[in-house]
Amino acid sequence: MAVGKESWPEVFPVAGVSLGVAAAGIKYPDRYDTVVIDICDGATVAGVFTQNAFCAEPVKVARAHLKQSNTRLLVINSGNANACTGAAGYEAAIKTCLAAAELKRVTPESVLPFSTGVIGELLPADKLINALPAALGACREDNWLTAAKAIMTTDTRPKGASRQVEVGGDIISITGIAKGAGMINPNMGTMLGYVATDAAIAQDVLEKISLECAQKSFNRITIDGDTSTNDSCILIATGAKASSKITDSHSEEYLAIKEAILDVYQSLALQIVEDGEGATKCVEVYVRGGASAQESLDVAYAIAHSPLVKTAMFASDPNWGRIVAAIGYAGIQDLNVEGVRVWLDDVLLVEKGGRASSYTEEAGQTVVSKERYQIQVDLARGNFDEVLWTTDLSHEYIRINAEYRS
Repeated sequence: MAVGKESWPEVFPVAGVSLGVAAAGIKYPDRYDTVVIDICDGATVAGVFTQNAFCAEPVKVARAHLKQSNTRLLVINSGNANACTGAAGYEAAIKTCLAAAELKRVTPESVLPFSTGVIGELLPADKLINALPAALGACREDNWLTAAKAIMTTDTRPKGASRQVEVGGDIISITGIAKGAGMINPNMGTMLGYVATDAAIAQDVLEKISLECAQKSFNRITIDGDTSTNDSCILIATGAKASSKITDSHSEEYLAIKEAILDVYQSLALQIVEDGEGATKCVEVYVRGGASAQESLDVAYAIAHSPLVKTAMFASDPNWGRIVAAIGYAGIQDLNVEGVRVWLDDVLLVEKGGRASSYTEEAGQTVVSKERYQIQVDLARGNFDEVLWTTDLSHEYIRINAEYRS
């Protein structure tokens, strides 16, 4: 179950990046579950990771390696998260990096490991390692779709986005894939994302772009309020198609490439929401008029996380009282409810402390019966606004997660 029809975009290969897949049999036999992303020498790489204190062992290794060496290879497996597996899980991640490094003839620190799947089970490293030669041998620049499928877990569809933009006279490609459908929450939800560009971007500038784009995309989606142990998003800049390097974060070139990268990040993030576990609705929550950005976010989160709001979404019920209740408990000090206004798309629900005189149940019902719509709130306290995207909470979500380990 997902919102909208499945589609795969036109994908522009990124010079200096190739992807290969293989079947290691980690959870299921004869299923692609291993991905390698081969990165050319001289590329810059940045990343953001989960803020869950119980971060997975591969996350610990990837964070450390990213700081120690120029990244040349990403190794990703689905079917097993290798999280909460202690010293044995850490050793399995390191063992994988050592094996991949030997095959690629690079240092172990230049290999970043990633895992996704069930928490608490030790990664069968030997299975993964045995699949690495086949994955490396299958590397191609146009392998994005196959790789996107191989990293899926409860996803129902692969997720990809690709753009081209002119930067400093060069035609630059930006392409990315992601996975994620449940355990999605701001501060990186249970998702993996890999985005590459053939622009040349200085390390400090790439890190700035990586953080800011993640903040406005993957950190603005929530499906069920859970933050996973394995979330990672990696941004690669190969420089293979650029005549000059972007070193100034105030330059026109910087603004052009950042806008295009953000577009790819947001497309991938929205695809995750549309494919949320059991989702039948994709809803944008837009809060304006906050006295601070955090205030607007707090209200948006309260609405998007509310089980009562989310079940009303599933029922296509314009139960605006649940939205108002969430605004009220969001923790906004001295909120003047008389000034708050609430809309479903362009249908005004609430003003002057109660139901808007123009509101009709029929108008509200028309909006919430759609697959996609917006909940808009004006707090009338300032000039800050924030937006995030969420899903409904369905019977199917419960079934998927109740049966996840079976």
